Amino acid sequence: MQQADSLQLAAAWLRLLNAQEQARVLRDITIQQVGAGTIIERKGEPGQAWIGVLAGLLKVSVGNADGKLASLTGVPAGGWIGEGTLLKREIRKYDVVALRESVVARLPAATFEFLLDTSIPFNRYLLQQLNERVAQFIGKAENDRLLDTDARVARCLAELFNPLLYPGMGMKLAITQEEVGYLARVSRQRANQALAALEAAGLLRVEYGGVRVMDLEGLKHYGEDPWAGKGLP
Repeated sequence: MQQADSLQLAAAWLRLLNAQEQARVLRDITIQQVGAGTIIERKGEPGQAWIGVLAGLLKVSVGNADGKLASLTGVPAGGWIGEGTLLKREIRKYDVVALRESVVARLPAATFEFLLDTSIPFNRYLLQQLNERVAQFIGKAENDRLLDTDARVARCLAELFNPLLYPGMGMKLAITQEEVGYLARVSRQRANQALAALEAAGLLRVEYGGVRVMDLEGLKHYGEDPWAGKGLP
C-alpha cells in the first residue's frame, strides 16, 4: 500500500485538507515500523512531532524514579497523540511505547503548526479531538476510583473504540489479554477473568488474536448504578 493510501485510512484529518496542505503533509511526514517494546517518545524530551498509529497499538504511560508505572491510555490504529505537547511547546510528560509491532507516523512540529495557521477544518478537527481527550481522562479518573475491575476493563476497551479519537476502527481490535491487562493496569489473569465476565454479559466476544465488541454502549455503562442520577420519586 502506498504511503498516501495508508495515511488516508489512518488519518481522518488528512482528507479535510486542500491539495496544497496534503502535499505538504505527504512531503514532510515520516513512517516507521517498530517492534513491540520500542519507545516511540520519552518523557522529558522536547515534543518534535505529532504521533499517529497506522497499524498496531501504542501505550501512553508515566513512571517515577522507583520504577512504578501507570498506563494512561492506549492508542490503536487511526489514533494520533501528542498535540497538547506541541500546542504548549513543552517537553513530553509521558512515555509512548509500542505494545506490539506497529507502524508509526511522525508529523513534524513545523508542519503541524503550518496546518494550524492555514486550515480551519484541521483546527476544528483538533479542537474536537482535544475535547474528547479531556472527557476521556476525566472519565478514567472517575472510573479508577468508583468502579470494580470488570467495569474498569470494560471502560478501557470502550475507550479504544472511540469513533472520534480512533475513526475507522470497526468493531474488532487486535489485542491480547496481556495487552488488555497493561492498559487496564491489572494482571493478565485478572484481565482474562474480566473479559470472560463481559463476554458472558453479551458485550463482547473474545476471538483469536483480538476482541470483537458486540455492544459498545453496554461496555461504556457496564457496572453503573442503574438508579444513578434518577433521584427519588
